Amino acid sequence: MANVKINGIVLSESNMGDFDKMLTILTPNVGKISCVAKGARRPKSALLAGTQMFCFGEYLVFKGSQTYHINSVEPIEVFYNLRIDLDKLKYAVHISKIVQDVTQENQNCFRILQLLLNTLYIIAETDKNLDLVLAVFQLRLLCILGFTPQVSKCTNCKETEGLVCFSIKENGMKCKACEKQDTSTITVSKSTLSAIQYTVTAPPKRLFAFEVKEEALEEFKLVTKLYFNEKLEKDYKLEELF
Repeated sequence: MANVKINGIVLSESNMGDFDKMLTILTPNVGKISCVAKGARRPKSALLAGTQMFCFGEYLVFKGSQTYHINSVEPIEVFYNLRIDLDKLKYAVHISKIVQDVTQENQNCFRILQLLLNTLYIIAETDKNLDLVLAVFQLRLLCILGFTPQVSKCTNCKETEGLVCFSIKENGMKCKACEKQDTSTITVSKSTLSAIQYTVTAPPKRLFAFEVKEEALEEFKLVTKLYFNEKLEKDYKLEELF
């Protein structure tokens, strides 16, 4: 099969044989793919830099019977700062595992890849609160996956004023009058409501352009964590790397 060029980011890498690697790469048009990188672990390999985890690059590949094979790579962004800060690395690895869970081959992953790249850039190049970054990533990812919550009006009575709680079960905000009818609600402040609304509606390039105070951050983290785990039916937890 002829060689093709694809852009993608390395989500994970594992050793094969003495010098080879098996990579999982997320691409915008063909989804998550497995790629063999022959000789990538040799010290002088031309594939060495472009086959590290989190490297975003242009890959020249051909498809074998079961996997893709990498002939060459031109790195575009390697997110170097993720490798020298253990806290940043922990969050980046956690996010990459989530992306691996929700993507598959032959899937249009442009929006997920865009979100991942934007998120990794914020983690690597800024000092933004990592818990806030993770919460924003989780809620926005749910929107891409089809779980966009109703945030502009009550999910029950459609009232737009007095939204005071988030319903995990009914996928969005509820007013005070409807709160008592739902045991899955979490009461939130106006600041938290604003953070939720902004995350759902902001343009991709401005997604992380806001801050919240500590109390609102705790509420925001709780809402996104419970909503995320409920919709993806898995309890995602940050794990220590070492």
